[in-house]
This record gives sequence, C-alpha cells and structure tokens, in this order.
Amino acid sequence: MPNDVIVRDSNGAQLNDGDSVTLIKDLKVKGTSETIKRGTSVKNIRLNGNPGEIECNTKQVKGLVLKTEFVKKA
Repeated sequence: MPNDVIVRDSNGAQLNDGDSVTLIKDLKVKGTSETIKRGTSVKNIRLNGNPGEIECNTKQVKGLVLKTEFVKKA
C-alpha cells in the first residue's frame, strides 16, 4: 500500500512498519486494569495510516493502539 504519511516518534525520528519502540511514560490501557510501564519495549509495530498512531501487541495486551507522542524509536 503506497503511503505518503510520515509517522514520527516523540523525538522526531521516522517510524516504519516492523520497528521497535520504547514507551517514555507509564500508560493505563483503556478498558482494562493494565498499566504498561515506562521503558517497556514494543517490537514489530504496524503503521495504520494515521500519523499520530501506531498499532502493536504487548505481552499484556494484543491489538493495542499507541499515540506516537508516548514512544521513542528503540
């Protein structure tokens, strides 16, 4: 799928499908009692066409959508 949307992390680094990112803030997961801790590494992210969001899976939560302002490229 040709995609001209450039997705950037909190530091301005460009993110691509399959990249690994690290959380820069503790985040509560909406709809669950889970909190994903700062410093958690998330591998194999997917871009969803929205420049402010990425999709990923963690050990605790599958199908998670994270805002790019809370991640940095690992």
